[in-house]
Amino acid sequence: MSLPIEDYALIGDLHTAALVGKNGSIDWLCFPRFDSGACFAALLGDERHGHFQIAPQAEGARVTRRYLPDSLVLETEFETDTGVARVIDFMPPRTRAADLVRIVVGVSGSVPMRALCCVRFDYGSVVPWTLPGRSARRIVAGPNCIELRTPVPLLLCEGSLHANFEVHAGERKSFVLTWHPSHQSAPKPIDPEATLEDTLDFWNQWVKRCAYEGPYRDAVVRSLITLKAMTYKPTGGVVAAITTSLPEQWRGPRNWDYRFCWLRDATFTLYALLKAGYADEARSWRGWLLRAVAGEPSKMQIMYGLSGERRLTEETLDWLPGYEGARPVRVGNAAHSQFQLDVFGEVMDMLYGAARAGVVPDREEWSLQSRLLKELETRWREPDEGIWEVRGGRKHFTHSKIMAWVAFDRGIKTAEHFGLNAPLESWRRTRELIHADVCARGYDANKGAFTQVYGSPELDASLLAMPHLGFLPATDPRVHSTVEAIARELTVDGFVQRYDSERAADDGLPPGEGTFLLCTFWLADNLALLGHYQRATELYERLLALRNDVGLLSEQYDPRVGRLLGNFPQAFSHVALVNTALNLSSIDGPARERPKD
Repeated sequence: MSLPIEDYALIGDLHTAALVGKNGSIDWLCFPRFDSGACFAALLGDERHGHFQIAPQAEGARVTRRYLPDSLVLETEFETDTGVARVIDFMPPRTRAADLVRIVVGVSGSVPMRALCCVRFDYGSVVPWTLPGRSARRIVAGPNCIELRTPVPLLLCEGSLHANFEVHAGERKSFVLTWHPSHQSAPKPIDPEATLEDTLDFWNQWVKRCAYEGPYRDAVVRSLITLKAMTYKPTGGVVAAITTSLPEQWRGPRNWDYRFCWLRDATFTLYALLKAGYADEARSWRGWLLRAVAGEPSKMQIMYGLSGERRLTEETLDWLPGYEGARPVRVGNAAHSQFQLDVFGEVMDMLYGAARAGVVPDREEWSLQSRLLKELETRWREPDEGIWEVRGGRKHFTHSKIMAWVAFDRGIKTAEHFGLNAPLESWRRTRELIHADVCARGYDANKGAFTQVYGSPELDASLLAMPHLGFLPATDPRVHSTVEAIARELTVDGFVQRYDSERAADDGLPPGEGTFLLCTFWLADNLALLGHYQRATELYERLLALRNDVGLLSEQYDPRVGRLLGNFPQAFSHVALVNTALNLSSIDGPARERPKD
């Protein structure tokens, strides 16, 4: 059975990533990309579905772990009655083959260890052949081949490789797992120790580019590294999470595949990186965006595959019992076919922010932005599925209309600032129409708040974004009362729910989920804007306390049982952690508030 979500740590190579448990077991890994079929899928089932564990033979070892400073290299230390052993786990940033390295280090005394590598391709459904080799074991099925190299003698038993060995103080024993297409010859083996130094140097040099030097810097840097690790280097696409089907509702059906590139999530991620000084990532993402949405603006999707794939067909994997029994297990995501107005605003917002930071739009990009706004001019009055991707039908979501306003606002400002050709009068009229429409139909005077859907009294935490987006200032009485209403009615133990799933707009699923970490960070931002800096700081530090021992967050949190919920690690949560730190350290206001033109 898999561990609690918070017991996992992340390693990755900028093409894919793995989750390593406190028990020394890698329970999730997809080769060769984030969205490929998993070869270790015990996270969504049990040991039969694939895992790779290295741990002491004796039970009850005391475990501590950490990332080596400013890196994605994980160090797990096992203290036993006979000595201390350390396992160093990492994936070198990929320049050739896909490698995963595990180095067992004897720290003191002598520790009997065991290793078990159970590869099961296609999410645990395919038992491969395991073949002997001169220097490595070859594990083959269909298009996949994994080679496992180690000086430790391995035995094959029931389709898995086993080893019992002892590590003494000062000894180092390595295990290198390499994936390659089965029809190709094996790549040249790497030197694990030299590769460790190269990997540390890569991450150390990347972190040195971080421009943020304010409070909570360690937490910010860890989140930035996590976001970088969720970037698909060949294209610049950013995944929302590295996992699928980790539940937002205990043993319920709110289980989704997040291993794709949402325009919304990617813009949030790239904005956090941009504000921290990482303009190269913004340039790469812009290139991915232009390729992904090429064609008719009316066909723009809310999400794409890592290389811009459009067909993300959703299906269920019936052979997997799900994380702690949460079914179904899904791969693909049917939400790719939804219509969500807000993505127009998110894309325009990100491109405007990138332009102001020096990533100036070229002719191709400005043509895209102009065509998007032309499409939006005819569609902003339509209902949509909204930011939360509800499956209960389209409605006039207030947040979606606000983001349509953002799209025109940022297009106007980009054209004015850079002297670009644009139908500014038409865009200004549309911006004014949308603003008036939202203020007239999205605000409920009886409730004293902007609401989730036009004509409904129900609240939605997405409306906490209003002042950060510049739609209305935080000091506007309507915004102030909306923040207070959300803090009063949508919080559980101080943490914010997206909406009341039992009463708000039908989302097509049974009610009940955890509190949403992104929205709780947004509440802290609003408290700071309203001058409640002490309350904002206290809430931010409560959120930081939810991170696991290596600084990672999932999408949601259940205060009733004190557990993280949802796919892990989650880009939304780490983006918000970075932005709120920037906001709290800003003298002139929140970091996401756009400069006055």
